[in-house]
Amino acid sequence: MPSGNVYVIDDDLAMRDSLEFLLGSAGFNVRLFESAIRFLEALPDLEFGCVLSDVRMPGLDGLELLKRLKTQRKQLPIIIMTGHGDIPLAVEAMKHGAIDFLEKPFEDDRVIARINEAIRQGQEHARDDALASEIAARIASLSPRERQVMDGLVAGLSNKLIAREYDISPRTIEVYRANVMTKMQAGSISELVRLAMRGGILKD
Repeated sequence: MPSGNVYVIDDDLAMRDSLEFLLGSAGFNVRLFESAIRFLEALPDLEFGCVLSDVRMPGLDGLELLKRLKTQRKQLPIIIMTGHGDIPLAVEAMKHGAIDFLEKPFEDDRVIARINEAIRQGQEHARDDALASEIAARIASLSPRERQVMDGLVAGLSNKLIAREYDISPRTIEVYRANVMTKMQAGSISELVRLAMRGGILKD
């Protein structure tokens, strides 16, 4: 069963062929690109996968590719391949979003392990991003008063204290509180606190 998609970008035909054989044998779905431009042209139709790109290429190099990818909607984990003496470039690439770099020539097992880890981390980040967006949407669905009540709840205030803060009856606060819990899909105050932290409105 395939381990995931890998997109190899390298202007060296021999390197592309070698990686296609290695990664294909390891169970990956491999797609080859002779340039970063060709990859970017295909990007809108590509599924989630790991990008394995050389750092030194004619036209658009690995660093410029990383900068372009930052503006794209898709967040794909990127591993940079670097030749001898290109470590400063590789470090620069990681500052621009590459999650790892591999020095050529590299060991087969090392490449496969790094790609598997990159795909796993990328999938986790994608799930985290989706959850964060969902929580943000729940928070946005709250009315201004419900948001005030939520802020009070996650700050540890009782219904009475929140009622006193906004000069509302405790019974009305109970109604708002129930609405907050329903809209936030929280079964308890502790869960509401975790959601608030995940949504960025309560710092840990």
